[in-house]
Amino acid sequence: MHAIGVDIGGTKIAVGVVDDEGRILAKTRRDTEPDDVASIDAAIADAYAELAAQHKVGAIGLAAAGFVAADRSGVLFAPNIAWREYPLRDRIAALVEDRVEIVVENDANAAGWAEFRFGAARDVDDMLTLTIGTGLGGAVVSNGTLVRGFAGVAAEVGHMRVVPGGHYCGCGHEGCWEQYASGSALVRDAQAAAVAYPDRAVRILELAGGSAEKIVGPHVTQAAQEGDELAVQLLAELGRWVGEGAASVAALLDPAMIVIGGGVAAAGDLVLEPARKGFADQLSARGHRPEATIVVASMGNDAGIVGAADLARL
Repeated sequence: MHAIGVDIGGTKIAVGVVDDEGRILAKTRRDTEPDDVASIDAAIADAYAELAAQHKVGAIGLAAAGFVAADRSGVLFAPNIAWREYPLRDRIAALVEDRVEIVVENDANAAGWAEFRFGAARDVDDMLTLTIGTGLGGAVVSNGTLVRGFAGVAAEVGHMRVVPGGHYCGCGHEGCWEQYASGSALVRDAQAAAVAYPDRAVRILELAGGSAEKIVGPHVTQAAQEGDELAVQLLAELGRWVGEGAASVAALLDPAMIVIGGGVAAAGDLVLEPARKGFADQLSARGHRPEATIVVASMGNDAGIVGAADLARL
């Protein structure tokens, strides 16, 4: 049975028809407004109608960036979209003329499931996926089962506190892991370094048009790939935080593999090597236990679509 996966972002949705082997047969996208939830609903229904006209579809998986209800019916809270106790499944069902199964999934869970079923972690039973973008999302598979928790909000690893009294987080607390291991953290630190040490940040500033405020993650990655010393150090610091936090998660979950996805993964070994070192340095009982491998995700930007669609079939 084909299923449609919908990856819902803050300003756009990406939608695809996915077969049971994880292949995307057709794709489309729509621009959306994060503060207008009705427009998001309408965009999903419109994209569904476009794709279902050409393919036989039995289920829709909606990958949402937020805390998803345990019964997979809606979003309890989302930091970047105006969803509060929002019955997303029922709203979409009311707009879709066909009778199809509709489920809501956390976007990081969907991406992680795609890696587990069809991607980098397809050969293991215990896995942690970290999606490192604006924030830090997580997905946990234990003994072949996606871990959702009793309320549906397990694996929000980005909100583990790693620095008491640290940087303020959008979740309302301070010192969360994602404030140190995310694209936003990279940009914050790069902008601060460019102001404090402009002579060391010449290349990064050049890529940003001369303005520290305009520095974004890809500028740092490009400069580092060119060998820029400051950019390499910024990515190494990010990688260290990723690895040290992952070691804490490993103390609890003991994954066989840690998959790194999201935009920051484009930096490759510039992040992965420091992450592996940070992980090894903080891993409990090192030398007396098998160690998780840390790899880059293989599903790319399609992971959310593929994982949401596959989970809709289960």
